[in-house]
Amino acid sequence: MSNNGLNKTVLKVAGLHVAYGGIKAVKGIDLEVNEGELIALIGANGAGKTTTLKAITGTLPACKIEGTISYLGESLKGTKSFHLVERKLAMVPEGRGVFTRMSIRENLMMGAYTRTDKAGVEDDIAKWFDMFPRLKERAAQMAGTLSGGEQQMLAMARALMSHPKLLLLDEPSMGLSPIMVEKIFEVIRKVSSEGITILLVEQNARLALQAAHRGYVMDSGLVTMGGNAAAMLDDPRVKAAYLGE
Repeated sequence: MSNNGLNKTVLKVAGLHVAYGGIKAVKGIDLEVNEGELIALIGANGAGKTTTLKAITGTLPACKIEGTISYLGESLKGTKSFHLVERKLAMVPEGRGVFTRMSIRENLMMGAYTRTDKAGVEDDIAKWFDMFPRLKERAAQMAGTLSGGEQQMLAMARALMSHPKLLLLDEPSMGLSPIMVEKIFEVIRKVSSEGITILLVEQNARLALQAAHRGYVMDSGLVTMGGNAAAMLDDPRVKAAYLGE
């Protein structure tokens, strides 16, 4: 970690409320992500985790949002989601969202559309093909023909092509086979080890906390707990509620 241990805050969410009509999905949460950290946001289905990510990226349908969201010290309020990539904030949404009628290589090129360093883009494509040999073998194939796990790999590689300062991952293991889940988490740990800052929303609490530096637990729209990820793995409340122990 950089800055002699004094890591700058990349993302700060304060007093975030999100309401759809009369339904309060997020009820005043605070969280922060510092440079180089991998932060896990865990909790049951419907706890408000995905709503929180969508509030950060400005991709929520019509709703009432209160509170502040700042990224690298500047408010994200009113920022159009497509401008976030220019600001080096990338998200891999739940359900992956690859361009199904474009080839794997074309998907990766789309991830780099804000960049002008052609040689660097080619180097990065080679790098992600090394990490994901299955994508390399199928480089010319339409992305829609890939398995769910392969699409997840492609969505992550595409997001990383933009050289994000913050990567948001929404349920990367959802619907994948156990062997694919292991592979995806191996990649998440490797990306984190390269110093990329990550906020990970994940239902697999054990894998998320094993990979993370710190964690937050969300329940019914509130952050009910936060702290060192390793300590949370040993916490009886987390064990009982999320680890099936």
